[in-house]
Formats: sequence, C-alpha cells, structure tokens
Amino acid sequence: MFRLISASLLLLSSALLAQPVQPAQPEEESLLGRVDGNIYIAPSGAFRTSIPVLPELGGSIRDTENVVTFQDDFNKHISIAAFPQDSTQRWELSSRGTKDYLLYFFTNFVLADFKQAFEGVQIESAKYIETMMNGSLITFTLMPGGTMFPDKMVPVGDKLPVAKRGNLLFLKNGYIFVISTELAERIIEGRFYKKTAAEEDDLLRQRLNDVVGRLQFPKPATAAAPAPAVK
Repeated sequence: MFRLISASLLLLSSALLAQPVQPAQPEEESLLGRVDGNIYIAPSGAFRTSIPVLPELGGSIRDTENVVTFQDDFNKHISIAAFPQDSTQRWELSSRGTKDYLLYFFTNFVLADFKQAFEGVQIESAKYIETMMNGSLITFTLMPGGTMFPDKMVPVGDKLPVAKRGNLLFLKNGYIFVISTELAERIIEGRFYKKTAAEEDDLLRQRLNDVVGRLQFPKPATAAAPAPAVK
C-alpha cells in the first residue's frame, strides 16, 4: 500500500479536471470525503480541515481514500495524506523511533516515488522538530519539472525555474500524515524572484504550520469499561 503514497499525491497534484469548491456538500461521486460548510472531512475519518482555497479564486478539491489536494488559480497547492500504519510500519516505528522512522518513510516511499516521476528530484534540506506534533520531519525538496503551476511558469533567460516543495510528516492516532505545499512564487515571478533558500524555507514552514493549524483529529475510540461482576 505504501508504495502508492506519493503516486496518489502525484496523481491528484497533476490532475487537470479538479472539482470546484462548493459552499454546500458536493455530489457523492465528486468527492470520497465530504464538505460541510467550509470544512472538508476525510473519508477515513482521520482528520477534518477548514478549506484553504476559495471558489472565487478558482479553488478546487480532489481526493482519494487517503489523500486530498487543494489548489487555486493563483499560488496555492496543498496536499494532505493520511495513511493507516499496517503491522510492518508499526514495527518499523517501534524499532527505529519517531525521528529515524519519519526520515526512513519519506526517503523510501515519498521521495522514491517523486524521483520516479520527475528526474533530478533531491532533498535540499531536512529538519526534525521534536516539539511539533510530538515529533515531525520537515523536508524541502527541489523538483525539476514538478511544478503544479505549469501554465503560469515564467522562464528566467533560457532556463525554466525548478519547483520547490515543503513536506511535513508526523504521526497521529495510528496514521502517518504527509503534508505537501509548493512554493508557487518560484515558478510565477520570473526574474523578479529574489528569495534566498533560507527565506524560502521560512515561508514554506509558515505555510505548513498554517495547514497543521487548520487540522482537527477525532479522538481515538476507547474500549468500553467492563461490566461489573455479578455477585
């Protein structure tokens, strides 16, 4: 199942026929999850989030059983994946610890599939944040040919800009979450784009923090208390 993680992300990210954001719940065949006012609810029930795009700006939503992608016509592309951990992944976590497990997961599943889709993909930098979500991994990835804004791409001289994404991984309630967002300014501003790598990282980190701030997680089901013994 996990070999399909970033394949699902890429399929949603590159889809051209996105479903429009509606103020009311979309038709059942439009989304596997559902929309309640301004809240998207994942079909798995693993999370819900306020919708980060607006219909007035061309906002769209696409999803699968485990991944939802939000995009608008200007500069937003956000994907949220939540995959249940199977027994193998739970064993990997217990044997590696959270920090090494998240890096292992990103490298062996997400990054590996990104590399299959886009030649020259590489991690520019990565950092483990112990205080965020009880341990999170943030990575900044350079992806030649991997932009989700190809129709807005502005070349610089004879070179095409390289897409950059921030990716955030953490664990919650038996799921591994993978949040990804693209730095659209790199693609659409052309010769006016002057940000340093450190400034890019700060901006992507802020945007990922904003996505996490929108998330709500259901409380795990607890076992019912045993009935009192009959004396």
